[in-house]
Amino acid sequence: MARTVMLAGHAKLPQGMAAKSVYEMLTITVEVDTKYGVIVDASCTLATAHAQQFISRLLKGYSLQDGIEPILEEIRQAYQGKAQQALLAAAKDMYHQYQMYQERHQE
Repeated sequence: MARTVMLAGHAKLPQGMAAKSVYEMLTITVEVDTKYGVIVDASCTLATAHAQQFISRLLKGYSLQDGIEPILEEIRQAYQGKAQQALLAAAKDMYHQYQMYQERHQE
């Protein structure tokens, strides 16, 4: 089994966002340690490098084995922009991809 796996979650961006002129969808990608479910790296398609780095720092270190709620709460508290709902939806979609991966690779 691979030591890490890349997962992606997608969500529709709201109208009036700078990133919407470049992307129709917001994407969160995470590299996850397959043994412990820990996010070792993360990125997203928000428009500015600063926002991308902020979300990356926010997600790193969380274990998906603990569920998605801690990540959703962190996003709710820390990100106060128009894309908050899209980030929450993309994070939920990414977690769903993690659950599907886990089901396929149970040992």
